[in-house]
Amino acid sequence: MYEFQNWLIKTLLSVNVVRPFMTSKWGWPICESLHFLGLSLLIGTIGAFDLRLLGVGKRIPISALHRLIPWGVAGYALNVITGSMFLTTEPNQYILNPSFHLKLLFMTMAGLNILVFYTLYWRRVSLLGPGADTPLPAKAIGGISLFLWTGIIVFGRLLTFYRPGACGKNETATFLWTCFK
Repeated sequence: MYEFQNWLIKTLLSVNVVRPFMTSKWGWPICESLHFLGLSLLIGTIGAFDLRLLGVGKRIPISALHRLIPWGVAGYALNVITGSMFLTTEPNQYILNPSFHLKLLFMTMAGLNILVFYTLYWRRVSLLGPGADTPLPAKAIGGISLFLWTGIIVFGRLLTFYRPGACGKNETATFLWTCFK
């Protein structure tokens, strides 16, 4: 992993663009603010959609809520860009951090959950009108999505509270035990 960290720090994008901006007086705070804005867009739209899948706000047609999804995708893209800037600027804080590993794991599982939804259930769910109840598998996907995105937020927040090596080991189990005991 150290080779990857060194490579990341020395990339042309990091040396010429990201690092000079991020180490400026306002670089990091601007990226943090944009990251929070992206998170708000993402969770606001995806969260509302997932809650509708679970049966909250049944009078709202699912297709109407789905029109907001591009805003969530834009928020996700903004978070990927700013998150990559954080990673490129301070790879030591992220690469060996178990919280970062768990965040990426939850993001991967959320992506797979989205893939399952759109592959297997979107067509059937998109036809539902106001007041219609979603099928049980779609409800499960909505609940799983809310759980995963909550985990992503929690592990993202824990990034700042755990520095690799603070527990003497960089193992996920040690990290979780330290954080939650």
